[in-house]
Amino acid sequence: MISRIDHVSIAVKDYDLALDFFQKIAGIIPGASDTDNRLEFKWQMFSAGDLSRLELIHSTGPNSFLTKFLSDKEGGVHHITFETPDIYSTRANLEKHGISYFGFNDQDEVWKELFIHPKDAFGVLIQIAQFRPEQWLSPSEILSNGKKWAIEKKGGDTRLTIAHPGGGKMKIELSPSEIRQLIDELEQVS
Repeated sequence: MISRIDHVSIAVKDYDLALDFFQKIAGIIPGASDTDNRLEFKWQMFSAGDLSRLELIHSTGPNSFLTKFLSDKEGGVHHITFETPDIYSTRANLEKHGISYFGFNDQDEVWKELFIHPKDAFGVLIQIAQFRPEQWLSPSEILSNGKKWAIEKKGGDTRLTIAHPGGGKMKIELSPSEIRQLIDELEQVS
């Protein structure tokens, strides 16, 4: 049902201040962003490290759903987004177990979602979404040409970069002896 936690979304009053803060402490890399004029908010995805994502959301008007959320604070965790490979089976599973949800949206080809209210999820707003993770990443976080791995020399070691199915990539440094061991093990299973 759930593939992984995709991102944590933080609502902020002062976007520029929050951006500066997270760039300084985490070196976050901007990815996709958009403004929703109907709901009066802007969102910006960021990658931190190899696989972690953070989203900053902020109000762009007085009728935004964030206005009440931020009325007495400068910011806070707004929701956690879980990725699912199939929003319909996830919805069926929630219904089977009597878990209430709202905001089911399957009209968008790129993003399908539903939400579990904080009162039903121990005080946390949970978003469950079906999407292609690479659509939300900075191109610098994606291996080119659909490759699943890349290899490069780094000093006396070798850097192996592997595409993660949740989007992004992970890197590992391997010594010459570790490379030989990896080759041996790959040959044994092929």
